Amino acid sequence: MTRLSVNINKIATLRNARGSNNPNIIQVAKDCERFGAQGITVHPRPDERHIRYNDVIELKKIVTTEFNIEGYPDDRYIRLVQESTPAQATLVPDKPDAITSNAGWDTVKNATFLMEVIEKLKKSGTRVSVFVDPSTTMVEGAKKIGADRIEFYTEPYASQYRQNREVAIKPYVAAASIARQLGLGINAGHDLDLGNLKFLKTSIPYLDEVSIGHALICDALYFGLENTIQLYLRELK
Repeated sequence: MTRLSVNINKIATLRNARGSNNPNIIQVAKDCERFGAQGITVHPRPDERHIRYNDVIELKKIVTTEFNIEGYPDDRYIRLVQESTPAQATLVPDKPDAITSNAGWDTVKNATFLMEVIEKLKKSGTRVSVFVDPSTTMVEGAKKIGADRIEFYTEPYASQYRQNREVAIKPYVAAASIARQLGLGINAGHDLDLGNLKFLKTSIPYLDEVSIGHALICDALYFGLENTIQLYLRELK
């Protein structure tokens, strides 16, 4: 079964716009789980423009499904993961001022750095996933540095989907096949939505997890959060 992890960053963005606690991040996380989400994802950034570092600590206390913390592995991120011990840490190569993720790691050029980070995080009992492009070389590199999983950066797939979905999915299927042979778990995220999710899942049936935030929260404005989570879960069945 492919698990749905709901990224609640956009909820925090809405809260921060007014400087109060509405919407309540803790309550939203509880509701996402109650509505069927099998995980909660957050991606704290140094400027705390959406999820704040203290949010992560408080969420750890109440999340009963799989808690996933994404981020660039600087010292502050590493300390946060070590303190909160989530089920999964997803390493992304974003610069501090990046609006959103826009590429995967070069797991060959950054092998030494990533290997040291992964070793530290694994000591706290956290599974480590590395954000990568759909490249067999990058997947093989992730295995060599000790990652437990990879997360495919799926924006290229999403942007090409309407033009030619067979072409769009091809590199992901090839890279996923290599990952499975190497014993790596496979996650995916970025620009996945109700239009393109099912084909991704059908093409990679052994996909472990998808992390979806922006599109899901946008859909919730029209369909409601509970109904939207059910709609996404339906696409994954």
